Amino acid sequence: MAAETNTDPAYAEVDRALAIWRQGDCVLGEHWFAHRIDLSLPATAVGRTAAEADSDLAEEEVEGLIIVTQTCDIVRNCIERPYVEVCPLVEVSEGNLREIERGQRPAYAFIPLLAARRLVAHLDRVMTVEKPVVARWERTPGWSSDAEGREFAQALARKRARLAAPEDFVELVKKLQSRLSKKHNRNSDEGRALRALREIRVQASPSWNDDPVALMFWFVRKEEDPDFEEKDWSILLDGWLKLVPPTGRFTKVYGVVVTLEDMTAADYVNSDLLDLDHLSSPRDPR
Repeated sequence: MAAETNTDPAYAEVDRALAIWRQGDCVLGEHWFAHRIDLSLPATAVGRTAAEADSDLAEEEVEGLIIVTQTCDIVRNCIERPYVEVCPLVEVSEGNLREIERGQRPAYAFIPLLAARRLVAHLDRVMTVEKPVVARWERTPGWSSDAEGREFAQALARKRARLAAPEDFVELVKKLQSRLSKKHNRNSDEGRALRALREIRVQASPSWNDDPVALMFWFVRKEEDPDFEEKDWSILLDGWLKLVPPTGRFTKVYGVVVTLEDMTAADYVNSDLLDLDHLSSPRDPR
């Protein structure tokens, strides 16, 4: 079927206005974010603002909104794609901003061009807006380079595609999780090394549901750090692996420090991002 086109001049104008918008673009200033609430719960439990009106639709004033719809769908005409999805912008502390930038808080996404204002996207909350409304907004870009745009898209993907870790694995990595979280921001050899890592991945062989299972941890470093401050990465690796000794059905535990170039495509797609923040209880960065 051929793609439909807008012949109505008003809708054609909307299409032209949205032609420059991209995923990760924002609108700043006074805006309202709407969400459904359960009137059977105490108002203090859900933070609603419309309880007095006996309405199950609450509105909250936010610092702005960010578009999370893919760019290709934003620029398609209003007949084919009449809506976009937005998340609210929230202000966080400087410390939490850095954690979000490193991908340690998957409920939030870092916005490079709003970092000076400490505004981030709250990905747990999504609202649908019609395109004619967006067309009247003043566009504020959220990123300026292809790499930044990819990182924002990866943050959105990570939110929806995280490892559903088995409980015994969560128990196994508790000490590693605690260690890395404690040391990450420290001005120490280990702290600087952790900040030089791009990500940590784990592969379960034959699978997460088997018994026994062998685990491979991939500590993926940045390409520009072949040696960490003239020290061999293996020294740090040995210390990290000691925190995850073989236990229960996890009979073998291996690990290696690599770059993305060192990993094969099979290594990458058959492993899962180790989202240490997701393995713990949720915390509100504010």
